[in-house]
Amino acid sequence: MPQVSVLIQIFWVLFISLLSVLPSQLQPHVDSADDRSFLHAMFGERSLHSLVKVSVCVCVCVCVSSVDFYVYNSFSLQSLLSVHDTVARKSYDPELPPLPDDIDDEEDSVKIIRLVKNKEPLGATIKKDEHSGAIIVARIMRGGAADRSGLIHVGDELKEVNGITVDDKKPEEIIRILSQSQGAITFKVVPGIKEEAQSKEPKMFVKVLFDYNPAEDKAIPCKEAGLAFKKGDILQVMSQDDATWWQAKLEGDGNLRAGLIPSKPFQERLANLVVLVSLFVLSSSPAGLRRSFRLSRRDKKTNKSMYECKRSEQYDTADVPTYEEVTAYHRKHGDRHRLVVLVGPTGVGLNELKRKLLISDPQHFSVTIPHTSRSKRHQESDGVEYYFISKHLFDADIQNNKFIEHGEYKGNYYGTSFDSVRSVLSKNKVCLLDVQPHTLKHLRTAEFKPYVVFVKPPSIERLRETRKNTKVISGKDDKNSSKPFSEEDFQEMISTAQMMENQYGHLFDKVIVNDDLTIAFNELKQALRKVETEAHWVPISWMHS
Repeated sequence: MPQVSVLIQIFWVLFISLLSVLPSQLQPHVDSADDRSFLHAMFGERSLHSLVKVSVCVCVCVCVSSVDFYVYNSFSLQSLLSVHDTVARKSYDPELPPLPDDIDDEEDSVKIIRLVKNKEPLGATIKKDEHSGAIIVARIMRGGAADRSGLIHVGDELKEVNGITVDDKKPEEIIRILSQSQGAITFKVVPGIKEEAQSKEPKMFVKVLFDYNPAEDKAIPCKEAGLAFKKGDILQVMSQDDATWWQAKLEGDGNLRAGLIPSKPFQERLANLVVLVSLFVLSSSPAGLRRSFRLSRRDKKTNKSMYECKRSEQYDTADVPTYEEVTAYHRKHGDRHRLVVLVGPTGVGLNELKRKLLISDPQHFSVTIPHTSRSKRHQESDGVEYYFISKHLFDADIQNNKFIEHGEYKGNYYGTSFDSVRSVLSKNKVCLLDVQPHTLKHLRTAEFKPYVVFVKPPSIERLRETRKNTKVISGKDDKNSSKPFSEEDFQEMISTAQMMENQYGHLFDKVIVNDDLTIAFNELKQALRKVETEAHWVPISWMHS
């Protein structure tokens, strides 16, 4: 029947038009992108179109062959709508156990909360109130399951877990119940007093200056909630609401859940306490006193370093390394180069690495010219080998803090000035500088933005193997005075490197082991190339100066 075919075509076009506009009509009432994608996929499904086409054919055929076209047409439309309503009322959510119906009408208003727990921790810590003995939600870990649910809040009082009352239980026992639970977990809680919504904290990034393992920390309220990190890691601090325990996550880590870390004030107090105890034990120990005296005598006897440390070591150790707030810095075209500082024990190869860099690109790398109070020698030129100045002027410059470091050798002053660094940088060159590590704090400024490379020796076995035929210069100004390395030199190099790394390692941006000079040089050059072309984390104070 031609008219049937025409009717089918008309109904088919109408249904297709309806299906195509439904997603856009429903879109304002759909919240998530996943739901919108689901609607588009469902209404665009070929099997749905086929079913609709079959339905249209059946309805039209029935209606045409019927005596009362209008009645049958109404019936088929009502049937179709009835099926639609049935489907629409169907729940596709996970089937959960029924809520408890034995709630006491006289008890405080409670919330019944059900969360589906997978292998991820819930991301909340609890504590026992000292006065009431109630179990209280102490903190919600940012990005954790509890935080994302929005159902549990700090201050809520926990009454039951999976029907088990917690009034007579310790927090450790409750945590054990939660850790052993899988699937749906039901909480009965008394809502706490809702605080005003806190404003979003700005992003804060810190470079950690110490190692931390929560599993070894007896002070942390919940070891499972702790975040382990290594010296040099970058953390994003998510919350500082708690004065003792911050919430943070590792930068670049895909895990949304934050972990607990000791706050800066708390860690500083702990570290200062450890230092005080150590000093007390050392001062109370006769062996400690004898060792200190022996070291001071040895220092006086072997004081041949060109630049002596004029600052007290106690002053340096008073600075407790915890966290340093940082920001990403990318050198822009036209900006001055960052100062490159090499640090390492005597004999480790700093001069050799500097020399190879200078030879590799003399137009790009340069070194400072030191100052001295000694007389100019034959064939020496002022401003080439040294800047030659009088001892009186040298003393005046020392008083005016014009030197990065300075010292006395054989009755003459030697030193490296800040202005000599500025002179190199002003020529759009990379300034290479090797200094004693105690001077780093004076160089870490917004002006110089130093990139600090620590060059450390390999094992003592490798030193004996690779440096048995090399020589070490015994005096900075006596370049012709050299001697072969001794076993004592190797031992001194290893112990000095260890001391430098322990005391100043938090200031190092890069550590290179100089086992093979060519390999160490290539590693250094690659690192310096990245400093110029890639973003690096630097103290935020350098950007605000």
